[in-house]
Amino acid sequence: MSKGKCIVLSAPSGSGKTTLAKQLLQNKSLQLAFSISATSREPRANEKHGIDYFFISQEQFQKQIDQGDFIEYEEVYPGVFYGTLRAEVERLWSEGKHVIFDVDVEGGLQIKNQFSDQTITIFIKPPSLEALKDRLTNRETESKQSLKMRLDKAKNEMKLAPKFEYIVYNNILSEAGAEIEELVTQFIKT
Repeated sequence: MSKGKCIVLSAPSGSGKTTLAKQLLQNKSLQLAFSISATSREPRANEKHGIDYFFISQEQFQKQIDQGDFIEYEEVYPGVFYGTLRAEVERLWSEGKHVIFDVDVEGGLQIKNQFSDQTITIFIKPPSLEALKDRLTNRETESKQSLKMRLDKAKNEMKLAPKFEYIVYNNILSEAGAEIEELVTQFIKT
């Protein structure tokens, strides 16, 4: 099977990676497709199985880990797993697509380790932790406890930014989007 390229967008939760990934998908000339992640968490009110995530039970997630079904996975929060299914990526490559991964920071680094020559890693950095807190609060999807957990995790993830090939500051969404599109366009052409 012919393998496409991997575009890894990673960032702390609330940094805008999903929005930026969706913008990048609008450029049809790049032949991109979005890798839908699997998660063991419950869906939010507006999320759909197979569109936003593959929602699976914690038990099923563990079974699929044991079977080697994931390219990458992580227990992001206690009892909450996220991961990329190998079958999903292979399906997209078989369609002649390059795959965009909107993944956790550790997951992004795992993908780069597995597919180093065909992967570009981009870390999306929020303007500040305070701005990140505001974005997460404005979502109105987080309890005080989950907000604290996400912010604590974000502090640690920011320390990993130098391990990525590129760091894009998402202060102004349109500028960050244009910068990412340029990086991805150049990478796909090589």
